[in-house]
Amino acid sequence: MTASESGPDVSTRIQDLIAVIETARAVPLSASCVIHRGDVLEVLDSVRMDLPTELVQAREILVARDAIIADGRLAAEQLIGHAREEAARLVEETEIVVMANERANALLAAADEEAAAIKAEAESYVDGRLATLEVILNKTMDAVARGRSRLAGEKESDVLGEPSFE
Repeated sequence: MTASESGPDVSTRIQDLIAVIETARAVPLSASCVIHRGDVLEVLDSVRMDLPTELVQAREILVARDAIIADGRLAAEQLIGHAREEAARLVEETEIVVMANERANALLAAADEEAAAIKAEAESYVDGRLATLEVILNKTMDAVARGRSRLAGEKESDVLGEPSFE
């Protein structure tokens, strides 16, 4: 089940949770606020449950990157193989050996160039996807840390004897 099939993604739920905390009724003369602990914990639990899904998606992107690179290498190997076959065929024609060597070298250079371009494109694509995922995961982790800090602050005020208006 993907994030779109299960509802809002982790980042959206964390943003919603932040909004709940930011708009919660303040406790007078305190930095504390009144929120429904059960609701907040429920959202945090669902976020915690979905984080492995986000990590699975990251792994899938890495697998896709490896597949793209492998496809690029295979294409490059095929190009090099065709270039070598062409070079061998041209060498057999003794009257054009010099031309065959030039052509073979050009084909090998073109194959190497195309392989490098395919690899660079694949790595660029994967890097972009991973960068996006990194940003999402960092935002998610920051939001979770802020939410936990706020909850820890609320628990600390409960321990200090400040009234909690739940």
